[in-house]
Amino acid sequence: MSWIKDNSFVAALSGITVVATGALVFFGSHSSGNYQASLDEYIANSAKVAEAEKLSIYPSADLAQAKKKALNDYRSDLTKLQSNFSSYRPESLKKLSGQEFIDNLKAADTKVREAFKASKTTVPDAFFLGFEAYKGGALAKEGATGILDYQLGAASELFTSLATAAPTELKNVYRSPLVEEGGGTFDPKDSIYRPLSFEVTFTGVERSVREFITALGASDTYYYSIRSIRINNARDKGPGPEDAKFETAKPAAGAPGSDPFGGGAFVIPGEAAPATPAPAAPAAAAKPAAPDSGRILQKVLGDEELTVFLRIDVLQFLPTKELPKP
Repeated sequence: MSWIKDNSFVAALSGITVVATGALVFFGSHSSGNYQASLDEYIANSAKVAEAEKLSIYPSADLAQAKKKALNDYRSDLTKLQSNFSSYRPESLKKLSGQEFIDNLKAADTKVREAFKASKTTVPDAFFLGFEAYKGGALAKEGATGILDYQLGAASELFTSLATAAPTELKNVYRSPLVEEGGGTFDPKDSIYRPLSFEVTFTGVERSVREFITALGASDTYYYSIRSIRINNARDKGPGPEDAKFETAKPAAGAPGSDPFGGGAFVIPGEAAPATPAPAAPAAAAKPAAPDSGRILQKVLGDEELTVFLRIDVLQFLPTKELPKP
């Protein structure tokens, strides 16, 4: 203790030196650990970059420009596609009262029934274009009349096209109710269209089925999408021997009536006509053949009645969305 008292400056300097040395050792070892961690991270990232540089899609100025061009072209194509469906996208839905919608429905029903009557197609007594819930005089909710009137326009065109195809019978129609009819609100979420669904069952020949489907695809006002189709043939077997009816045998060559121009034997100008052969001795009377209809086949596949079930969605295309810029 006497030495420290006698040499207080040297003792204090020694103490400070010891503390400073300890601090330097501590910070030096901590920094060394940070340095090693940073070095290890750098080496790992360097290896990843070196690996990425070997790939053909490694980012570069040229590839970035090519990517931007591809995005611009894709955006342009989507914009054109949106415009192609503009004719199927109503600008707005009419605001109608419940009674105005019923008046439109009755007028459309009368028009369609007249078309079916002209084509001699049988329709159910309860038929009301799929809107049978309103046949008894019930009024639609005013919040639903706009979309219902749009769907009614599609139904009127659909059944007029079916009547033009002249099926034998319209057997059943079902329309999926809309959420607005129950007082709800339609939520489009991320959809670009809304399906308005019908189920239609009818009978007819193949021609009527083909013409009806073709007419749906030719509409410029409504976009019809056939979601499912089921066809049953009334005749499930092919024609058999009993359906075959053959034509009467044609006369042999040179026999009377064989000349397609109706004359006798052909005579070359300046030459004598050939002698008429002596009539042959009459043969024994043959048993008269049964009368022939002259038809090759009495019945072939393709003329039978078909029972057809179709689920058809009328797509209401929703307002377009602004596409993000690349």
